Amino acid sequence: MRQFPYVGPGFVVVAAAGIAILAAPLAIRRANDAAADASIERAARVLEAPALPLPGVVTTSLSAPISPSNSSSNTATLADAGASDDEAVREVEKVLPLLEQINRANRAIARLVEPSVVHVSTMMAMQRRAFTAPYASSGSGWIWDEEGHIVTNAHVVEGSDRLQVQLFDGELREAELVGLDLRSDIAVIKVAPGGLHPSLRGDSSQLEQGDMVYAFGSPFDFRFSMSSGIVSGLGRTAGLADIDYENFIQTDAAINPGNSGGPLTDVRGRVIGMNTAIATGRGNGTGQGQFAGIGLAIPMSMIESTVTQIIETGEVRKGYLGVRMVALDELRVRGGDGVFGQVADGFKGDGVVISDVTPSSPAERAGFRAGDVIVAADGQKVATNEGVSAIISSRKPGSDVKFEVWRAAESGDGGERIEVIATLAELDSSVNLAPYLPAALERAGIAKFATATSERAKKLGVPFRRGVLIEDAADGSEIAELVPDGSTITAVFEQPVGSLDEFYTRVARAVSSMAGQRRGMIRRVEVPLSITCPDGRVVNIAISAP
Repeated sequence: MRQFPYVGPGFVVVAAAGIAILAAPLAIRRANDAAADASIERAARVLEAPALPLPGVVTTSLSAPISPSNSSSNTATLADAGASDDEAVREVEKVLPLLEQINRANRAIARLVEPSVVHVSTMMAMQRRAFTAPYASSGSGWIWDEEGHIVTNAHVVEGSDRLQVQLFDGELREAELVGLDLRSDIAVIKVAPGGLHPSLRGDSSQLEQGDMVYAFGSPFDFRFSMSSGIVSGLGRTAGLADIDYENFIQTDAAINPGNSGGPLTDVRGRVIGMNTAIATGRGNGTGQGQFAGIGLAIPMSMIESTVTQIIETGEVRKGYLGVRMVALDELRVRGGDGVFGQVADGFKGDGVVISDVTPSSPAERAGFRAGDVIVAADGQKVATNEGVSAIISSRKPGSDVKFEVWRAAESGDGGERIEVIATLAELDSSVNLAPYLPAALERAGIAKFATATSERAKKLGVPFRRGVLIEDAADGSEIAELVPDGSTITAVFEQPVGSLDEFYTRVARAVSSMAGQRRGMIRRVEVPLSITCPDGRVVNIAISAP
């Protein structure tokens, strides 16, 4: 008879060891998450706690500060009483708890915000003469929700072939691009959900000059760094070439290359903006040079609507008012007749003058007139054309926007402030970006097109791809012979596109760049398109415009 060894205990030991090996990383991850949650909760309690009484300049006892009302009574200041050095030292020691409170609050903000901050690494292929070379760059971001959506700058992730995110505890996760808005420099990427700590979001419309703020991110790859400062100004514009809508928060909190996409928070750790650009001595630009005391951040009031639309629909629909504007300074310099002369001479303060109202536009329906001065929009003071445009474009079509307007009196003497409420329409990006492009596409045989979404792709029975979906290629056209309905324009001028607005923006910028290089207007340009067919084939064609 053959003898079989008894393996029961050994099998149990091996099985237990295997389970422990598999379960250990998960248990560690859960422990880290629990520790982070506890740290965030403790930090939140610290920041919500009422402040301790501030120590007075002079006290009658260690626990009884002198109030300003009785400071002029029989107790004089230490300086007036000729305080000794020992008394001066004790006075400083009594002030130290206040400094410790500031330290305590700063530490709490760091603990509260850090788990929601991420480091974003991008990889892409760069064409260098006869060969293609890999290229890597990095930036920052912050967690929007528990589903894994992360907000960053468009210039951090655009054109990347691979995205990777590092969480605060060092874990690396692969990410995918959900969508971006080039004109406002806002992008959304996504990682696998689980173990994430979404940021707290604040209200940037409540910010005031002088408020303390904190900038988080990875400057010069020093990951998960924090700096502090104040709000130096609001509604700033910097004339950046790659951002069309500027309404920045200006701060002196240190922001450097690598901070782009990171959160700017208030004293309670709530995100009120996103670090975006730096003004340097070598000229303004996104991510150029080192910090020189002027950092610029996109306000949450612009971020909220854009991010929500990207997540929900994959495209950003912008509001449209229908006015032309002129800067007050320009009007005051050149002067004017009639109502414009009244504005130049009679209006005191900051604002933007409406020079023309488009017929049948939301502005005309709301009652705007040429010569009206827009002083504020939805409670935000405005001083530049760009600021007004940024606020309007950040609102969804159909939204009501409340304007504070100064209107010159019909008698010609002075004026009055009134409130005007306008219901916004939808901005047609082609009109102010590339008005010649829709006709050029139609001549080429692309009769109907729109931003590709999963719903539109499903209706045509084709796979969803980010880009511009060709819904109808005209029968008998040259393009219909090359690509079927349901194909997607995925790149233009060798730059990826994810929406119709992005498509128009990239064409407009490419044509503008060519015009600058040739020092003049371009009569005709060949627009190269990369079109991906439903079966995955890629067809490269060029259309003539205008």
